[in-house]
Amino acid sequence: MKRNLNVRKLEKILKLMRKEAYRRDAPVFRKERIFGKDPFKILVLGILSTRTKDEKTFEAGLKLFSKISSPQELARMKTREIEKLIYGVGFYKNKARILKLAAKQIVKEFGGKVPENLEDLLKIKGVGKKVAKVVLAQVFGKPYIAVDVHVHRISNRLGLVSTKSPEETDKILEKIIPDKLKVEFNRTLVGFGQTVCKPLKPLCDECPIKKFCPKIGV
Repeated sequence: MKRNLNVRKLEKILKLMRKEAYRRDAPVFRKERIFGKDPFKILVLGILSTRTKDEKTFEAGLKLFSKISSPQELARMKTREIEKLIYGVGFYKNKARILKLAAKQIVKEFGGKVPENLEDLLKIKGVGKKVAKVVLAQVFGKPYIAVDVHVHRISNRLGLVSTKSPEETDKILEKIIPDKLKVEFNRTLVGFGQTVCKPLKPLCDECPIKKFCPKIGV
């Protein structure tokens, strides 16, 4: 598939994956229901999510956003108070410090608004390419693919790529996936990876795309 991409086939596969992941209440869709598409909230959740399970990230996000709703409010909050609110996520003390710095930076450099371009997003403390692309695609509807472990794993299993790292996968997918499919690509593969195409024990017998999947590396 990676050499001669059949776009119609890929569209069908993504539709089936998205429908199944939604039916199974994948955390990526649950996040949208809980937090909406506020760019600041999605950015904060992205920073919180590193090395942290989804439920812990959501719990911390709900606590934090019960106290603040803007970069200005977060920038004014004491680091110790942020720590208490996000306690439970991995490296919570470091993330509390990063969140405060990021909020100050957004206020000072971007007028209190999360920027809508990759270059500026990557300038913000704690924001890497994956988080930046999630914000751009899922919030602003821009054609970017955020590549995490789910996207990397499933892209290889499907034969879209043959890569060793998410960084390699990122470079190839950006070139071969049509812009019209990029916005939904991350959330679809993430949701499917969270519920069906799992790392160690994928549910191949229950998989709605099993007739299309070569199961590379499974």
